[in-house]
Amino acid sequence: MKWDDLKVFLAVARGESLSSAGQVLKMDPATVGRRIARLEERMQARLFDKSPQGYGLTEAGRKVVAHADAAEQAVIGALEETRGASNTLSGSIRIGAPDGVANYLLPQICAAICDENPGLEVQIVALPRVFNLSKREADMAITVSPPQTGRLTVQKLTDYHLHLAATRQYLDQHPPIHGRNDLAQHRLIGYIPDMIFDKELDYIDEVGEAAHAGLMSNSFSVQLNWARQGAGICIAHDFALPTYPDLVQILPDQVALTRSFYLIRHADDRRVERLNRMAETLASALRHEIVRLEALA
Repeated sequence: MKWDDLKVFLAVARGESLSSAGQVLKMDPATVGRRIARLEERMQARLFDKSPQGYGLTEAGRKVVAHADAAEQAVIGALEETRGASNTLSGSIRIGAPDGVANYLLPQICAAICDENPGLEVQIVALPRVFNLSKREADMAITVSPPQTGRLTVQKLTDYHLHLAATRQYLDQHPPIHGRNDLAQHRLIGYIPDMIFDKELDYIDEVGEAAHAGLMSNSFSVQLNWARQGAGICIAHDFALPTYPDLVQILPDQVALTRSFYLIRHADDRRVERLNRMAETLASALRHEIVRLEALA
C-alpha cells in the first residue's frame, strides 16, 4: 500500500467528506473519490459508509486508520531526521484556541515566534468549541479544561484571572456598585447558556446570586465589545483589559475568578520534534505574556 493512498484515506477520514479532503490535499473532490474507490478495490474492503452527513468509517476503515496514523508519523519522523537538528522551526503548524486566547494572546506570541523562524507558517483557528485533534483539525489546541478521553497529551500551561469590567461612562450613568448584591441593578454580559462548550466558562453563578446576563454571546470578543460600547458589565480576562484602557475592573476584591489554560496534543505527535519544539516555545511565551498583560490590567 502506497503512502499517497493512505494520505488520501486519512484526509477523508478526518474531514468526513470528499470536498473537505480535497481542500486539504489541494485536489478535486472527484479525484479524491476515485482514489478512495481504487483503494477500496485493492483492499477488497469498503472503508467508508456514505450518508447525507458525509463519509463515515466502516469497521474495516477504523482498523486502517490506526495503521495510516502510524505511517503518517513515520513519514513525518523521517522528514524531521532528514532536515537535521536545526534549531529553527519550519513548515505549517495549526493551533486551535478559544477566541479570547486567539484574539488577545496568540497574535503577538505567534508573530514573534515566526519572526525568529522565517520558515514557519502558523495558522490560528479561533472557534468556541472543543477541537478534535484525532481528526487533525489542529496540530495542537489550547483549552480551559483538560480532556478526559482520547489519545491525547495534556500539559497545564498557566493560570489566568478574570474580573468584572465596564466603561467609566457606564459606571457614571448607572447606580453605584458597592457589593455583589448591587449587580441586580445592572445588565451583565455573558455566554449563551446552551452554547457553553466548557463548564469552566460558566461564570455567572460565581459572580453572585443577584447576577443575571441580559446580553449573551458564544464569543468572548463580542461580549467585550458590548462592554466597550457601554452596554453593560462583562466578565473579562485580565490579559485582555490592557487592550482597552476605557474598561475598568469592578469589585476586584469581591469578584475574582481563576481559570487555567492547557495545551492539548495528539499522543502520536510526541515523536515529532518540530511539534515538540513549537509546543515548548508556545508554552513559555504564553506564560510570560499573561504575566506581562495581567500586571498592566
